[in-house]
Amino acid sequence: MLSVSASAVDPARRWRLGVFGWPVAHSRSPAMQGAALRSLGLGHWSYGALPVPPDRAAAAFGALAPAGFAGANVTIPHKHAALAAAHTATDAAREIGAANTLTVLGDGTLEADNTDAPGLIDALGTSPAGRTALVLGAGGSARACAWALREAGCSRVAVWNRTRARADELARDLDVEAVPEAFDADVLVNCTSVGLHDPAETFELLPLRPEGLALHDVVVDLVYRPGGTPLLHAAATAGTTTVDGLAILVAQGARSLKRWTGRPAPRDVMDRAVRE
Repeated sequence: MLSVSASAVDPARRWRLGVFGWPVAHSRSPAMQGAALRSLGLGHWSYGALPVPPDRAAAAFGALAPAGFAGANVTIPHKHAALAAAHTATDAAREIGAANTLTVLGDGTLEADNTDAPGLIDALGTSPAGRTALVLGAGGSARACAWALREAGCSRVAVWNRTRARADELARDLDVEAVPEAFDADVLVNCTSVGLHDPAETFELLPLRPEGLALHDVVVDLVYRPGGTPLLHAAATAGTTTVDGLAILVAQGARSLKRWTGRPAPRDVMDRAVRE
């Protein structure tokens, strides 16, 4: 089925887009996607923050088509609810068990997708095939990253979490490995929120030491905060290649935008918008 898009249906129509979350006022997606829409000549489209509490999420998703939406991104804590509310889902969303992108199809139904997973691989810049990977965390983002690295052909994908039971559950669901401590993986991906609010917690709550980061080829931190995170600063000091959360935000957002509009997303424009 075709997604609803201005190019496919009515170029003059004012289609709506947005990002669901609770809270969501901090999201940089409206600035990023707004800049992209203008760059594509789709200034009549709009993209805004959609703050919705968890108990109203299902109803809000159901109102997308009647309200004139072409689609929406979904962030914490609604990614599981978005998948449950959709009428169809891509293999990625279904296997990961969470969705960050909803698209209104031509018949008004919702399709769920997960662009977080391929967004990680896009942001890495090179294929991780044949390399080892360690994912820190066991939430929705960790599930997406572990699935993406497995699908990309990593020789070993392992997951560490402070609550071991959650790591075990993720490992069983995605056929990866749960580990009790960190190891010298080629690719290290932090999917926890550690470092977001209290930077001093980084090396207290994660199984890492600054001097050990040189043993990883690439360190990825999904957390993004003004001035960067202690994890990425320490990795850069150690001479390790780093990828920040804003790069992944842009990569997943670009894939979502292409689904909705049918046009290649201007990633350079989007990257500038999230960093200004």
